Amino acid sequence: MTTPMLAGNRGLTAAEVAERVEAGAVNQAKRHTSRPLSAILRANFFTPVNGLIGVLAVIALTFSDLKQTLFAGVILANIAIGTVQELRAKRTLDKLSLVNQANARVIRDGETIEIDPAQIVRDDLVAVVPGDRIVVDGPVVESRNLEIDESLLTGEADPVAKATGDEVQSGSFVVAGTGVFRADQIGADSYAARLVEEASRFKRTNSQLQTAINRFIKLISWLIVPVAALLIVSQLADNENWQDSIVSTVAGIVPMIPEGLVLLTSVAFAVGIIRLGRRQCLVQELPAIEGLARTDVLCLDKTGTLTEGGMDVEEIRPLSEDAHDALAALAAADDSPNPTMQAVADHLAERGGGDPGWRVIESMPFSSARKWSGVRFTDHGTWLLGAPDVLLASEDPVALEADMLAAQGLRVLVLATAESASTTGGAEGIEPKALVVLRQRLRSTAAATLEYFKEQGVAIKIISGDSPAAVGAVAAQLGVEGAGDTVDARRLPDDPDALAEVLENNTIFGRVKPHQKRDFVKALQARGRTVAMTGDGVNDVLALKDADLGIAMGSGSPAARSVAQVVLLDDEFATLPHVVAEGRRVLGNIERVSNLFLTKTVYAISLALLVAVGAIIAWIAGGDPLPYPFNPLHQSLLNMFTIGIPAFFLALAPTFDRARPGFINRVLHFAVPAGLACAIPTFIVYLLSLSHGGPHIDTQTTAGITLFSIALAALAIVAKPYTLWKFALVVACGVAFVTVLSVPILADFYDLRLPGVWNTTAALIAIASGIAALILWLVVRPKRHAV
Repeated sequence: MTTPMLAGNRGLTAAEVAERVEAGAVNQAKRHTSRPLSAILRANFFTPVNGLIGVLAVIALTFSDLKQTLFAGVILANIAIGTVQELRAKRTLDKLSLVNQANARVIRDGETIEIDPAQIVRDDLVAVVPGDRIVVDGPVVESRNLEIDESLLTGEADPVAKATGDEVQSGSFVVAGTGVFRADQIGADSYAARLVEEASRFKRTNSQLQTAINRFIKLISWLIVPVAALLIVSQLADNENWQDSIVSTVAGIVPMIPEGLVLLTSVAFAVGIIRLGRRQCLVQELPAIEGLARTDVLCLDKTGTLTEGGMDVEEIRPLSEDAHDALAALAAADDSPNPTMQAVADHLAERGGGDPGWRVIESMPFSSARKWSGVRFTDHGTWLLGAPDVLLASEDPVALEADMLAAQGLRVLVLATAESASTTGGAEGIEPKALVVLRQRLRSTAAATLEYFKEQGVAIKIISGDSPAAVGAVAAQLGVEGAGDTVDARRLPDDPDALAEVLENNTIFGRVKPHQKRDFVKALQARGRTVAMTGDGVNDVLALKDADLGIAMGSGSPAARSVAQVVLLDDEFATLPHVVAEGRRVLGNIERVSNLFLTKTVYAISLALLVAVGAIIAWIAGGDPLPYPFNPLHQSLLNMFTIGIPAFFLALAPTFDRARPGFINRVLHFAVPAGLACAIPTFIVYLLSLSHGGPHIDTQTTAGITLFSIALAALAIVAKPYTLWKFALVVACGVAFVTVLSVPILADFYDLRLPGVWNTTAALIAIASGIAALILWLVVRPKRHAV
C-alpha cells in the first residue's frame, strides 16, 4: 500500500528528531494493556478481606497459640494465587498486544517510515490512509479527499471532510481519502491516552457475574456485623473463660467471610485470558470472555469474517475498448487501494496492463456510505467504480446481468463514466463501461462454526454492505437457513420497534450502511437480546463499540481493533466457539464456587445466631454458658476440605452448560437451604452432646463430624455432572478428614478425637437428616418442578 507524502517537504531530519527527543517532546502515551506490577501487588495485598482476616488472626494469636491462626493462611493463598495468575495474564496480554499494535507512518528525511506511536515527536508529519487511527492531534497539511470519523469523540456518525489547516484529534479515524498532518499535541496533551489507548487497556470492568458477586458480598457484610456483635456479647458473658470465649468468637466470625469467592472469580477470568491467548485471541477486557457465553444474537459482517480478507478477479467483462485502460488508471490513481482495488490492480498487472498515464484532476476515494470511488481525468472524463445497484437503474440490462452474477455468490462492480460526480452531490449521467467480477474466498471453517452457533441456540444475523443477492449466495454456500430470503437494508424502516421486528424474522441483510449496523445492534438490545458483533473495517467501528461484545479481526483496520473487546489475531473465525466455551467455563464454575462459599456463609451465620440466642437464653435462665462449638483451628480444617481445595479445582474445570440468566436466584436457592441443612443438625447434635456430658473435645468433634459430612454432601451435589476426577476429588476430601480423625498425631494437633458410641450415633442420625433434607430440596424437588 502506498502512503501519501507531502510534496515539497521532507519532514523532520534525524538531527531535528534527536533534538526533540532530548527535549522530551515525545509522544509518551504508551499502550497499557495490563496493570503494572506495583498495581497488581497492591490490589492483591491490600484488600478488605485480607485486612479483616489479618485482624482476626492477631486476636486469635493474642489469646491463644499460633496454630489457631492457621485460618490466616488464606491471606497468603489469596495473595500468591491472585498475583501469580494475574502476572501470567499480564504476560500473555502484553505479548499479544505487541502483535495487535498498529504502527504510525511518519515522513522523515523525505521517506515514509513506520514507527511505534510512542516514538512520534512534536512537529512530525504523520501520513494516514483509510482505517488508520489518529494517535496525536494537529493540523492537516495535505488532504486528498480526507474524511475523518469523529463519532467516538462527538457521537456524530457522519464523516467529516478535512481540508488543509483543519484540526484532527486522536480518538478519531480515517474512513476515506489520504492525508498528512503535523503532530502538535502529543503525549498527555492529546486525546490519545484517554480515548484511543483506553480502548485497548487491561481493565477490571464490572461484568454481570462480578456485579452479582459484589451484591452478595454487600448483603453478607450487612448480615455479618449484627450477627458477629450478637455472638461477641453472648460469648463474653462467660467471665471465667473469657479468653477461650474470644478465640471461639473469632472461630464463629471467620467462616462468615467468603474469602475466596472474589479471588477465584479473578483467577477464573485470568486463566481464561491465558487459554484464549494460546489460540491467538486477544481479550482486551477480562469480562469479555463472559460476554459471548451470554450472547444470544451474533451479528456477522460477511467480508473478513465469513470470507477471507482478500479476493480474486474472476473476469472483466468490457463494454467499451478503453475499459481496461480506465481500470488501470483508476488503480494507479489510488493512494491507498482497498482489497477490491488491489485485486483489480494485481489482475491487470498479471496480464501486462500497466498505467496508461492518464493525468488526474481529482480523486474521489471509496467510502462505505457512497459504495463507489472515482477519478476525474484531464482528457478522459470522470470514471467511477462501484456497486451496480447503486450506480445503475434497476431496469438497466447491465444491472440485471450483475444481479445474475451476484446470485451465484460472486461480487460484481460496474466501471462507468459519469457526466458529473462529487463526494457530496453524488453522480449523474452514468454510462456503464465494464463489469468487474470478483470471487470471494470463503473461510474453510465458517460453515462448521455457524452450525455450532445454531446448535447452541445463538441467532445469526449476517449483515454486509454488498448486494443482498451476493450476501444471500454466500450464506447459501455456508448452509445458513433463510439464505433465500435476503433483505435490502435500503428499504428497512427507521422506527426502532419496526426495525427490531424485521431483524427478529430475517437472517440475511445486504446494502447495510455503517450507521445501520449500529441501529441493528441497538434495536436488538432494546428487545432484551445480548448482541455480539464481528467486523474488520472502519464501517464496523460504530457497531463494534455499541455491541455487548465487539469482536475484531486481527488483519482488520486499527480503528476496529481499538474499540473491540476481543481481537482474533489470526483472523480465525473458528476461534469463537472456544471463546464461548471459555466464557461458559467461567460462568458455570463460578456459580459452583459461589454455591460452596455462600453455603459456608449461610451456615456460619445461622450457627452463630443459634449459639448466640441459645447462650443468651441460658444466661437469662441462669444455666451454664453456651460456648461456640468450634475453635479457629477446627474451622481451618473444615473449610480446607469442604470449600478451599475443591473450590479451586472446580473454578478451573471445563464445562459446557449454556449461560442462563438468574445467577443470584439460583445461588440463593442452593446456598440458603444447604446452609440451613448444615447449621441446624450441627447445632442440635452439639446441644445433645453437651447435655450428655463428657469432655468438651468430644462435643466439638461430634459437631465437627456432623458439619463436615453434610457440607461434603453439598459439595457432592455442586460437583455434578460427575467425571472421574470430580468423583475422586470428593472422595479424597472425605478420606483426608477421616485420616485426620484416625491418625493420633493429626487428631491431637487439630484438637479432635474419635467420639464415643452415643455421640457417634447422634451424629449419624443428624447427618442422615441433613443429607436427606439436602437431597429432597436440591435434587428431588427441582426435578418434580421440571416435570
